[in-house]
Amino acid sequence: MKSNPLTQRIDFVYFYDVTNGNPNGDPDSGNMPRMDPETHVGLQTDVSLKRKVRNLVAMDRNDAPGHAIYVKEKAILNHQNRKAYEALGIKPEPRKLPKDPGQAQDLVAWMCANFYDIRTFGAVMTTDTNAGQVRGPVQFSFAQSVDPIFPMEVTITRMAITTEAEAEKQSGENRTMGRKYIVPYGLYRMHGFVSAHLAQRTGFSEDDLQLLWEVLINMFDHDRAAGRGEMAARKLIAFRHQSALGNAPAHRLFDAVTATRTSEDSRQPPRRFSDYRIAIDAGDIPKNVTVQELL
Repeated sequence: MKSNPLTQRIDFVYFYDVTNGNPNGDPDSGNMPRMDPETHVGLQTDVSLKRKVRNLVAMDRNDAPGHAIYVKEKAILNHQNRKAYEALGIKPEPRKLPKDPGQAQDLVAWMCANFYDIRTFGAVMTTDTNAGQVRGPVQFSFAQSVDPIFPMEVTITRMAITTEAEAEKQSGENRTMGRKYIVPYGLYRMHGFVSAHLAQRTGFSEDDLQLLWEVLINMFDHDRAAGRGEMAARKLIAFRHQSALGNAPAHRLFDAVTATRTSEDSRQPPRRFSDYRIAIDAGDIPKNVTVQELL
C-alpha cells in the first residue's frame, strides 16, 4: 500500500475543447463524431478519455515500478496476469483463482500495486489466467459538449495510389478522393468521481491522484493526430470532501459549475474558448467541501 492513502472523496469537473477535429469518431457511423441524435450534443466516451490517460502515464513513467499499464496496445492480458502468478510463485489453473483465499487476495493486490490503471480504474482480469476483478476508485462520465455540435464532412485527396493497376485505371492521374469529419468547435464537459473507500482497497494514493491531475491537464498535448485537430484542456475543478463518504451529493456540486456564452447573440456559433465563461457558485457549496481550481 502507498504511504499516503487517499482518505477523502473527490468529485471533479473537467472542460476541454476541440477545434477543427474529431474528438471521438463512431466506427458504426463512418467515424462521424459521436453525438446525441435528438439534441446534437457532442459525446465522447469514458473509454476514449481513459485511453489518453493510460497513454500519457505509459509515456511519462515508462513502466516504472507501480506504473505499468495493464490495458495497452498489443498487450496480451493473459501474459499480464501471468506476471502476478510468477512473482508470487503460484501455479495458475485455467480460468480459476487459487482455492486459497489468501493467495487470491495476494494476486489482486499484486496487480493493483504494479499496474497504475488497475489501481485507478479497476479491471476485469478473469481471462484464462484468472487474476480476479477490481473495482476502481476513479470513474469518468461520458463527456458532453456544452452546446450542440454540427459536424462538417470534408473532402480530401491523396496524390499517390496503391497499385499499378489502380494507376492504369486513372490514366496516370494517381489521385484518390476521401472524406473525413470535423467539429469546427466544441467545448466538452466531463464529470469525474474518486471514491476514498475504493481507493483504500486498491492502494490508490494521493500521489496517484496528483499524477491523474497532471495527466488530465497535459494529455491532449501528447495525443496529436490529423483527425483530432486542436484539442486542449481548459478547466479542471475538484471538490474535495472532508469525509471518505462525502459531505454533499455530487450532482449538487456539479450544478454549481456553469459554462455560459459570453455573446448575447445566440445566432453566432462559438468558435473559441473565450466565447464561454465558466463560473463556480460558491453559495451552493457546503463549508465542509473544498473547491480546488487545478487548471
